[in-house]
Amino acid sequence: MRGTGETPGPAGATTASPKRKRRRLPVVLAVCVLLAGCGLVAGGYYFDSVPTPSDLKLPESTTVFYADGRTPMAKLGAQNRTIVPYDQMNDSAKQAIVAAEDRTFWTNRGIDFKGVLRAAWANVSGGQRQGASTLTQQYARIAADLRGVTYSRKLREAVIAWKLDDAYTKEEILGFYLNTVPFGRGAYGIEAAAQTYFGKTVRRDAPPERQLTQAEAMVLCAMVKQPEADPADPEGTPGYDPRRNALAKQNSIDRWNYIRDGMVKLGYLTSQQAADLAYPDTVRPIDKDAGRSDLDRPTGLVVNHVLAELRGTEPFRGKPDEVIRDGGYRIVTTIDKRVQDAAEAAADIRRDTAPRAVRGQPRNWQAALVAVEPGTGRVLGYYGGDKGSGADYAGWYSDEDGQARGFGQHPPGSSFKVYDLAAAVRDGISVKERFDSPDTKEFPASGRTKGSAAGPIRNAERAPCQPDCALWEATVASLNVTYFELTERLGTDKVIEMARQAGVESMWETVRGNPRPQRVDLRSDPADEVAKRFSTEVGIGQYGITVQDHANGMATFAAGGKRADAHFVRSVSKDDEEVWTEQLRTTDLGLDREAVDQLDWTLRRVRAAKLDNGWDSAGKTGTWQAGKSTTQNVHTWMVGWTGALASAVWLGTTDGKPLRTRDGSYDVYGSTGAAPIWRQFMTKATEAMKLDPGKYRFGEPKFPGDTPEPTASAPLPSTAAPTPSDSPSPSPTPSSPSPSPEPTGRPTSRPTLTPTLPPPPTITPTRTRGPR
Repeated sequence: MRGTGETPGPAGATTASPKRKRRRLPVVLAVCVLLAGCGLVAGGYYFDSVPTPSDLKLPESTTVFYADGRTPMAKLGAQNRTIVPYDQMNDSAKQAIVAAEDRTFWTNRGIDFKGVLRAAWANVSGGQRQGASTLTQQYARIAADLRGVTYSRKLREAVIAWKLDDAYTKEEILGFYLNTVPFGRGAYGIEAAAQTYFGKTVRRDAPPERQLTQAEAMVLCAMVKQPEADPADPEGTPGYDPRRNALAKQNSIDRWNYIRDGMVKLGYLTSQQAADLAYPDTVRPIDKDAGRSDLDRPTGLVVNHVLAELRGTEPFRGKPDEVIRDGGYRIVTTIDKRVQDAAEAAADIRRDTAPRAVRGQPRNWQAALVAVEPGTGRVLGYYGGDKGSGADYAGWYSDEDGQARGFGQHPPGSSFKVYDLAAAVRDGISVKERFDSPDTKEFPASGRTKGSAAGPIRNAERAPCQPDCALWEATVASLNVTYFELTERLGTDKVIEMARQAGVESMWETVRGNPRPQRVDLRSDPADEVAKRFSTEVGIGQYGITVQDHANGMATFAAGGKRADAHFVRSVSKDDEEVWTEQLRTTDLGLDREAVDQLDWTLRRVRAAKLDNGWDSAGKTGTWQAGKSTTQNVHTWMVGWTGALASAVWLGTTDGKPLRTRDGSYDVYGSTGAAPIWRQFMTKATEAMKLDPGKYRFGEPKFPGDTPEPTASAPLPSTAAPTPSDSPSPSPTPSSPSPSPEPTGRPTSRPTLTPTLPPPPTITPTRTRGPR
């Protein structure tokens, strides 16, 4: 670009500076001769070794946005910089920087020859060091990364500035300078400074109230003289940031007045306009993380997933993260700000906005929540912990070195029965089909007999229909005996395959001799091969899965059996050009309309899934006990959906200890722990999305060929507070599930999770009592 726009020159005139070819070699050579006795090499060295602006690749901040593409989520990059082309800047900073740093900028030749000679003589003769330079020389120093006030630097500045002034217009040079110079607080360039100090922009196409004003630009340009406090004397030499201390503010006001006088002399302001101009007291407080904003918020975990996802895309595959962070990209995520706010308000149990049932509980309590949009796989809300630099309890991701990070896997307990039920209705098993459902039952084929170490399968709950229950009744009551029999009948491979197709991509198996469960990629082998790694207990939720995968599975059922891959990135662009965009694809699980309707019809009868806001909703609770205990729980779940939103909630502990309330009670279950979080979130999120619930009604099944209606049935959900459908009953104490089989098949295709943060809860599912 060669100065196509108008430039505010002296006395308000506009100049269009053509490329000038000036012969100043004799002057430069004279300087070289003057300094040759000091051991300098020939001037030609500097011509060849120092890059000009066309050679520079300036690091530029990448901004991560919420799904609306307007609300920033985080800023990435080693330097906080956003480059704005010169002709897209308003005049505020252009005029102020000239008045502050180089009032002869529009007429000088790019070099202050007298200043160079004066600085050289002072340094050679031992006098006071001289540092004054033109804007062109200042940019030359920045571009060449020259440090220290020495005669060598001054000569190099002069040579580079000479080249710049020959090759570029004044407008281009000023644009280079304004996009490069540091302003303090980690802000490089005028746009980053405007955002950091005033929350504004220099873009002339922005609304007037959002644009940097002349008075504000003068405050910023005052800081160029000393962007940061002197580390050796930060109080006595604080620089010009008015929020640093009282002396810095006075420095800023004095220099602001100096710039204002210069604005009058240059004709940018009339005397009256200058008199009417007030020093702005709207500079934002110092934020130490301004250059990397919000990375330590809960959404910092989203950024980790965003970077991991982009590493697998064609534009960024095989490249270091700096390419993304310092590339000046606009990354638009799938995260809906309204949904994310609702997720954090409900799942961050340290906040006053959390449900009363979980608010203010012991410090080792931890919740995680993921919400996915049915039909697209877009992750609309993600809460894996309260800090982006902390543990992720909702999922896992690969870091830049290919190492797995995150503690998001937990035994799902009875919440996993949704996949059993989906596999059943897909196979034509009606939810009204009746099952033998006593309190205790032996299953010899799976090794669960009275003589076995694990013992027979026992229910953790009672139901009015026992011992002869319809499948839907057993689902609502969460009867383990019924679902263990259903899993045997279907086959573990069909249950696992249903979970995999719905969205559960990983499951953690128990390997003898290894204290921690190992991740199995369910996509690595055919279902019948993968199933060899797991026992029939998979059907009652023994093996860990992630909150994110579970939420994606629920989204698949909410979409009528159409699965989309869960993802975090909608688009990546740079300079208004698209670099990458999401690939929306769906696969059909093979659930016909009747199967979907039976699934919805059954799971909407789970009391904990009832929403009191007019939406049709379906869901399932889950609980997993701690160790050998029959009364203490360490994992609780609630998962479910409406036609517009699906989510999964886990509530457990960070240290693997049982959930114990501040009052000393161990009565914490899926319906009393995770479910209140889920209901509050689903209610607030659907309300914030402003969707019509009438457009997302569930269908009614026809039950072709079903068995007669049972004589005793569980009541439909009511608006009253739900009772724990997965809570203990006076039934005999269940025994623990049987040990997992020895692992078979190929190793997992992704790295095994190796936590680098505080250790996750110790999980020994083969010694637990069972799900609820």
